[in-house]
Amino acid sequence: MRHTYIIFAAIAILLTSCTGKEDPDIALIETIENNLLPNILIEGEGIEGMNIHERMKHYQVPGVSIAFLNMGKIVWAKGYGYTSSDSLLPVDEHTLFQAASISKPVAALAALALVEEGKIGLDEDVNLYLKGWQVEENEFTAEEKVTLRRILSHSAGLTVHGFGGYASDEEVPDIISILNGEEPANSGRIFPDTTPGVQYRYSGGGYTLMQKMLCDVSGKAFPELMEEVVLSKIGMESSGYQQPLPENSWNVAARGHRANGEMVEGRWHTYPEMAAAGMWTTPTDLLKYAMEVQKSYAGESNLILSREMTHEMLTPQLNNHGIGPGVGGSGDSITFGHGGGNEGFRCNLRAFTKLGQGVAIMTNSDRGGELMSEILRSFSKVYNWDRYKPEVKTIVSLDDEELSKLTGQYSWTFQGQDLIVEITVEENHIEGVQLWNDFSFEMHPESATRFFNKDDGAEFEFLLDENNVVTGITIYEGSQEYFFEKN
Repeated sequence: MRHTYIIFAAIAILLTSCTGKEDPDIALIETIENNLLPNILIEGEGIEGMNIHERMKHYQVPGVSIAFLNMGKIVWAKGYGYTSSDSLLPVDEHTLFQAASISKPVAALAALALVEEGKIGLDEDVNLYLKGWQVEENEFTAEEKVTLRRILSHSAGLTVHGFGGYASDEEVPDIISILNGEEPANSGRIFPDTTPGVQYRYSGGGYTLMQKMLCDVSGKAFPELMEEVVLSKIGMESSGYQQPLPENSWNVAARGHRANGEMVEGRWHTYPEMAAAGMWTTPTDLLKYAMEVQKSYAGESNLILSREMTHEMLTPQLNNHGIGPGVGGSGDSITFGHGGGNEGFRCNLRAFTKLGQGVAIMTNSDRGGELMSEILRSFSKVYNWDRYKPEVKTIVSLDDEELSKLTGQYSWTFQGQDLIVEITVEENHIEGVQLWNDFSFEMHPESATRFFNKDDGAEFEFLLDENNVVTGITIYEGSQEYFFEKN
């Protein structure tokens, strides 16, 4: 991994001193830093922007790095906080973070480049290209096959949602062990258990299968392939897919942290599932990816893909997912990007195809997701985007008796572990604590049984039996829902 740094701050200062005028985007940094907004606003309450440093403290996020793209140029990049909770080494624009699942759309560029070279068929059976390992043929693949298009758009019917990585004291499996779900792999077997092409279901397993396919076709190790086909071509000089992270990069790498602020044991996990989760990078480099996609979409660059292939890549497949990145919006507000979450890291990349704008945010905490959403809403407010705006909800007033009957412990068994949420009463709302990681959250009432969290928008519904006794709680987080039974 190379480290050639572009000193945006110095350039901005130089331009200011030469022209006597401050860049308008630079002038807005302080406004963005002080206008973070929650996921949900409560009707009748004043809208008061929050400070990024205060919110980092609230979420116990040690470090954040942000880069912003406007008019087709990266106009600023800035770090906040520290690389770890026990260090005074500040995060700056050069600090490396785990990109987690943002690794996927970047890896997709390499796959689509090989398609354009005629080395892989986008809609052909991937078993034609795999060597030494094959996708299982079963009743689900009798008529429909696992293809690259379906893998990249999460519609290939493949198992394994994501990966937990491997701690510093754990043996790291090879890719065959991962694909087969065999020790020392800590994830399940990757195979089709639904008909390919029928439904959207997120699968990091599919991208790991693709990783092997690209290596088989190219005859190269995955980090070498990504460097040659993608990273070096668009100047992502601080990025790489080497796993584990080379020791000579440790001094510029952020350490991962749990939701309670504790550092991940061994600093971070290793992810041999490189295409799915293995890239180390910076927000500045992620915006170089975004810029190339924007320029290729407009027909102004073909460093990696043709304009036609880029349009194909950003065409929504099932569930509005493109062939690599997620896509959304319409007209001038069409966006592409991806979020990511590895152990101790959360990150997000969002860019517009036509506005020439984009933002990349990276954090070294399991609670970085909520903070990043608040930062995105600040950008949306400042730059008047029609995306990433808070929702307004009305709360009801409940007395202590109504709230008290909801208190207690609720449990859900996941992979043999009992996960317990404890709920207590606060003033006109209740508070939940995930006992397995000390993660706490407020729950405000929309009704006697329906509550929401302002920060991340999660919703909670308490279930009652015929005697009006609480039996459990269903937690809704986006498209996911989890049922916890009352103990």
